[in-house]
Amino acid sequence: DGMLEGASTDLYKEILSQTSIQLVASGGISKIEDAYEMKEIGCSGTIIGKAIYEGRIELKELQKFIENA
Repeated sequence: DGMLEGASTDLYKEILSQTSIQLVASGGISKIEDAYEMKEIGCSGTIIGKAIYEGRIELKELQKFIENA
């Protein structure tokens, strides 16, 4: 269950700097800006289920994010 407290950006950056894997960010995503940040640092995907369920990310925001991916 997501905690909606923000993603572990530093951890994801560290992992990405040491490997060539495709990393999917999971946990802590609480707003659409978090998804943009994960994309910017190089994550290949982001799990945002609880943020949508809790109404913190609207579907139209998500659609715009996907269209710009």
